[in-house]
Amino acid sequence: METPTVRWRRLLPRTPARWAAAVAVLAVLVGGGTWTAVADDGLPAVQREDRMLRPGGVEIDTSYFTAGGSGKRPAVLIGHGFGGSKNDVRAQAEKLAADGYAVLTWSARGFGKSGGAISLNDPDGEVKDVSGLIDWLAGRPEVELDKKGDPRVGLTGASYGGAVSLLAAGYDQRVDAIAPVITYWNLADALFPDGVFKKLWAGIFVTSGGGCEKFEKKLCEMYERVAVSGKPDAAATQLLTERSPSAVADRIKVPSLLVQGQSDSLFPLGHADAMQKAISANGAPVSVDWISGGHDGGDSETARVEGRVGSWFDRYLKEETGTDTGPAFRVTRTGGIDSTDGAALKRGASSDTYPGLRSGGREIPLRATGGGGASAGTGTGAGTETGAGTGTKSTGSAETFRNPAGAVPPAISAVPGVGGGLSQLSSLGVGLSLDFPGQFGRFESAPLATSVHVTGTPTVRVNVKEAAGQDAVLFGKVYDVSPDGRQQVLPSQLVAPYRITPDQQGKPVELALPAVDHEFDAGHRMRLVFSATDLGYASPAEPATYTVTADGPLTVPTAPAVATAAATLPWWTWGLPAAALVIAAGLLITARRRTATPAPDPALTDVPLQITGLSKKYAKSVDRYAVRELSFRVEKGQVLGLLGPNGAGKTTTLRMLMGLITPDEGEIRVFGQAIRPGAPVLSRVGAFVEGAGFLPHLSGRANLDLYWQATGRPAEDAHIEEALEIAGLGDALARAVRTYSQGMRQRLAIAQAMLGMPDLLILDEPTNGLDPPQIREMRDVMIRYAAGGRTVIVSSHLLSEVEQSCTHLVVMDRGRLVQAGPVAEITGSGDMILVTVAETVSEPLAEKVASLPGIGSAVRTDDGRGLLVRLDGATTSRLVADLVRLDVPVTGVGPHRRLEDAFLTLISGGAA
Repeated sequence: METPTVRWRRLLPRTPARWAAAVAVLAVLVGGGTWTAVADDGLPAVQREDRMLRPGGVEIDTSYFTAGGSGKRPAVLIGHGFGGSKNDVRAQAEKLAADGYAVLTWSARGFGKSGGAISLNDPDGEVKDVSGLIDWLAGRPEVELDKKGDPRVGLTGASYGGAVSLLAAGYDQRVDAIAPVITYWNLADALFPDGVFKKLWAGIFVTSGGGCEKFEKKLCEMYERVAVSGKPDAAATQLLTERSPSAVADRIKVPSLLVQGQSDSLFPLGHADAMQKAISANGAPVSVDWISGGHDGGDSETARVEGRVGSWFDRYLKEETGTDTGPAFRVTRTGGIDSTDGAALKRGASSDTYPGLRSGGREIPLRATGGGGASAGTGTGAGTETGAGTGTKSTGSAETFRNPAGAVPPAISAVPGVGGGLSQLSSLGVGLSLDFPGQFGRFESAPLATSVHVTGTPTVRVNVKEAAGQDAVLFGKVYDVSPDGRQQVLPSQLVAPYRITPDQQGKPVELALPAVDHEFDAGHRMRLVFSATDLGYASPAEPATYTVTADGPLTVPTAPAVATAAATLPWWTWGLPAAALVIAAGLLITARRRTATPAPDPALTDVPLQITGLSKKYAKSVDRYAVRELSFRVEKGQVLGLLGPNGAGKTTTLRMLMGLITPDEGEIRVFGQAIRPGAPVLSRVGAFVEGAGFLPHLSGRANLDLYWQATGRPAEDAHIEEALEIAGLGDALARAVRTYSQGMRQRLAIAQAMLGMPDLLILDEPTNGLDPPQIREMRDVMIRYAAGGRTVIVSSHLLSEVEQSCTHLVVMDRGRLVQAGPVAEITGSGDMILVTVAETVSEPLAEKVASLPGIGSAVRTDDGRGLLVRLDGATTSRLVADLVRLDVPVTGVGPHRRLEDAFLTLISGGAA
């Protein structure tokens, strides 16, 4: 048994530098509270003190974080999300403490170990607690004061914690800066938008709080009253409004960073818009950041957001005037698919001024389509529209449809916990939505002549009538419909509810659709749908008939001042220069021009590769083609796989692309310039074909230096360090190449091809001769290179590897193009669907799914956390709707078809 004396000796500091911290710990232990040291040899040691405080008359569990040094420092309070506790924000607190702040976290009333009942940020409850915590900070000797009793302090937090940050700034003038994240401006507007009860989220809200009994009594009574009636009353609206930041809108006058989620049907983007308008009107600096994720799920961009919050506090609490706090407005946009995990790749778009939700309005004419048939859309193209006119009448620009008795079955838009993952990919044609026959009316645009990027809130004027003179409850949404009409996507999975009272009916009323950031491609159509039901909301239980007439075009905001940045660089390329265009220009100047080339095409300046009508005959043959009439296009940031059986023409195509051989017909354009042997634009192309020759007695680094010297280009243009970092050779660079494994030689060859950081990298069978671990390393090299916004074209026989590393495919057979497009599109045409769920699937549940109409079979996956479902007449969206009704906790839905299956189908069994 270890004695107290022995235990204390074991805990004593082992270096003199830690003795001062030990003395401080002893002093605090004597004074009450518990301290814990969080040490990191690369950062100041962070000390944490846990103690119970009673700032507002209720016992509150707190943690206080500080790092070394005796100087004064600003303080930061971090609130947690609803249903959480102070433990959820510990990591952020430790980072801020190490960065020179005194950080206090706490569990709000009713959560964690804190006492009291949940009162939803009542000014006399949770907000009063925060003021008491600020009082406590003012008494800390290490906290910087603006004056006696007034610490220099900022607040941040997500959701519930974000709202209390705003409220504290309104009620306590000692607050100096705030950074609320994915939170609400008016809680009544969030849960009762336009007088419609958001029943699904309200129920989740109460459940995550621990049940109605955990809430203040009048809040519990209010919820139960509204949940039973299905309609909010004036008292409920007033109660929630009084506890919302909007109640103190004119008092929030501090620098505010507002982070809001695009994948958020609980607190949509309009809440951040209202915050920005109110706070900026008070004269305070405001920045708005729309992140990819939100309460519906998706990517919360935690590292980037916390980094920006830290910079915001550095500027406005530490008063470091040189700190870059970021643009006035930023939005995260999806720019492709990460082929390693299927996640959406993201990049930012920004503006020096906040555009609001209606900037750059563009009018899109609409027409009624009589689309009362089932309207469903999924990312697999399985969406269908059948039975047009069934139960719905269309007269001119009017649509008539019904709210069914009991408002069931409901349409599906956002499904908390499921929608977020899908909404991230809505710009890539992936999504889930379902509208039932006879329960909706739709209006549609003509095919778009050019692409339209919508950033903000679309609006439309309509005339609504309810046949019996009662309230009309409608749900509006704008779909992105593919040219063939088979695929429709609901941007960010969002829908807007409306309650049209009898006095508003029979005359034009302007309705605002959900605020989104989404690009509608040229040739696509915008489809405006008004549904009588929605899964997330309470609709009238009584049957009703609605007639909606379009009274004008759909006006969509384009926010022309918002500019999209280049693809975001991952952490391992932070050292890359920002002047890529300057480098490219230098390469063009120094390259030797050996033959004249046709005039460049300005329209293709930013397109890495476009091949048009390319043909090449075999030598001494008049009618046998190696490549015939080949056309395809490659965009920036893509990893394109070139597939085909032996003799398909892949290598011939690559050789023509590199200018090694001349095509008989057709044209190859790289960044708008035609390819000929010796064309200057080839300096922007790197290639690895049939291996590379190295001097075995020289080191890897020496081989690369020698190769670059042979090009005659300036040494500074080689960017060897960047190429080597991506290739990941590490210490092996100093060893002789004769000691390299085959995989290391391949990676050195790739690094050689990357010298000069070419914008287009061509790899012909880069994994030949590699074992599985080496193949995985090679895959990572390709993905890292393209992630910086460059483009990779790879030819390979390893279909499973191509499926994991490539974003797009070109399939060739006998010299011709068979199919081109995203990997998911080519592999996703089968009838086998993989459904992943949050819990283990039981055998009885699998049998129940298998017995559903239109389902051929349903088998549990090996890990028990999914189902392989074979469709036999049902659509994917219909399957998801049935699973939701069965209370299956769906986390993902997608095609289950291997690339090998698709490839063999496309080439009709050709040898691969």
